[in-house]
Amino acid sequence: MSVMAARAATSPKRNAWPPLLHRMVRTVRARALFVPGDHVLVSVSGGPDSVALLSLLHRLSSSWGLRLTAAHFNYGLRGEESEEDQAFVEELCRRHDVPLVAMRLHIPASGRRGSLQAAARDLRYDALETIAKDRGADRIALAHTADDQAETVLLWLLRGSGLTGLSGMPASRDGRVIRPLYDCSRSEVLAYLYEAGLSFRTDSTNAKRVYTRNRIRHDVLPVLRDVSPGALSALCRSAELCREDDRFLDAHVAELCAREFRRDHTGSWAIDRDVVRQLPRALQRRVLRELFRRTHPSRRPPSMRTVEEALRGVMACAREPRLSLPGFQVTEGYVRCLEAPPSADPAEEPVAVPLPVPSMVRWPGPGWTIRVEARATLDALDPKSRTDTIVVDHERLSGPMVVRAWQPGDRFYPLGMNGRSKKLQDLFTDLKVPRAVRRRIPVVAVPDGIVWVVGYRQDARWVPTPATRRYLVISADGVSGAEGAT
Repeated sequence: MSVMAARAATSPKRNAWPPLLHRMVRTVRARALFVPGDHVLVSVSGGPDSVALLSLLHRLSSSWGLRLTAAHFNYGLRGEESEEDQAFVEELCRRHDVPLVAMRLHIPASGRRGSLQAAARDLRYDALETIAKDRGADRIALAHTADDQAETVLLWLLRGSGLTGLSGMPASRDGRVIRPLYDCSRSEVLAYLYEAGLSFRTDSTNAKRVYTRNRIRHDVLPVLRDVSPGALSALCRSAELCREDDRFLDAHVAELCAREFRRDHTGSWAIDRDVVRQLPRALQRRVLRELFRRTHPSRRPPSMRTVEEALRGVMACAREPRLSLPGFQVTEGYVRCLEAPPSADPAEEPVAVPLPVPSMVRWPGPGWTIRVEARATLDALDPKSRTDTIVVDHERLSGPMVVRAWQPGDRFYPLGMNGRSKKLQDLFTDLKVPRAVRRRIPVVAVPDGIVWVVGYRQDARWVPTPATRRYLVISADGVSGAEGAT
C-alpha cells in the first residue's frame, strides 16, 4: 500500500473565519459536542479530514480557550510509509504548537476476529481512551465527515442491517467521543485545505476498488448524486431518524435486561427462555444481541446472522436442549452465553508480539489489552492497590519486551517470595488455573526472563528501588479471575 503527500495550493491568509469553521462551530453548538475551556484530544492520521480538523480546532482554540492534544498511531503495516506518516504528523503538530502523543500499535494476526481494519479501529479507540485519561482530556475528537456517514449507512444497508446499522455513526458517543465535522462534506474539507494551503497525506489504497467502502465512495455515491443532488444529506437525515428510534428501543431493552439478566458462578450471562419467547420479535433480537455483546471481549455486538441463528434455537421445541453456536447455549429453562469461550482453532494460538515503549497491543482470546508507557515520576499512581498495573525499573530491563504465551519450563522470581524462583506451571497449579486457560494468559518478558504474568504475579527482579530514575508503567485491561499482580 503506497502513500503519497499531496501539497495544497497556497493562498493569502485571512483573519476572518473560513466557511468550514463556521459550519463546524454550528455543529458543535447544535449537538453540544464541547464547550469553551475543554481539553480536546484530536486523532490525527495525516489524511485530509484529520489535518483539517486539527487546523480548525487550532484556529478556534484562542477564542474558545481550548486545550488541544493530538494523537497519532503507527501500526507499522506499511514499513517506511508508516514512518513517513508519523513524521508528517509530528511536523504538523510542531507548526501548530500542539502536543502530540505518537504510539505504536500492534495488531496480532492470531486470534483476530473480523477484518484488519476492525481490529485496528478497536485498538485505536482503546488507545485514545487511555491517552485521554492520562492527559485529562474532556473530549476525543474524530475527523469523520458527512461522506463517511453516508458510506457507512450504505455499507450497513447492503449487509441487511436493522435500525442500529442504519443509524450510522453518532455525532457524539457517551458525550466523550465527538465528530465535529459530522455535518461537513468531504468536498468542503478539501476546499478548506486548498484555500488554507495545507498539506496532507493521501493513501493510494483509497482508490482501489477491491474494498467495498471504496466502491461505494467512487462508484455508488456519484451515481446517487446524479439521481438526486441531495443524496448525501438524505442519507445522513435517514440515519438521524433511525438513531432516534433505535435509542428508544435500546432504552426499553436496557430496562428489560436489568430486570431479567442473571450471571451464574461460571461467568455466564443468562435469561429465562420463556421470557425471551414471549417478547415481540423486534425485542427478542435486541435482547439476544445484548446477551452476546456482554460476553464479547470488546463488547462488540454480533452479526445479524448470529442473532437469527440464536433466535431459531430459542424458538425451537421448548424441551429440546440445544447448543446452537460456540459459546451460546439453549437449555429447557435458560438462554445462556458463556464468558469469552476459548478458541478451538489452532490457528488462533497466541504468538509473541513486540511491546515497544510506548505502545499498546491486543492479546487474543478473552480480549486482553496491554499498554506500556515511560514515566519520570509515578505521581499519584499506586499499583499496589490494583491487579491490572505494575511498575518496573526501565533501566534494569535486559532488552526489548514482548508479550507471549506461557512456555513449558518458564521460571520466574515472584514478588514476595524473598528471591526464590518458581516454575510458572507450579504457580498455575497452586492457583488452580485450568490448563485450557493457561495458554491464553499473556506473559510480558524480556530476554533475561519474565517481567509479569499478567494479572497474577510480577517478577521481583525489575521492581523499582530508591535509585530508580526511569519507570515503566505496564497495565492491562481484561484482568478477571486473577489473584493479584504482586
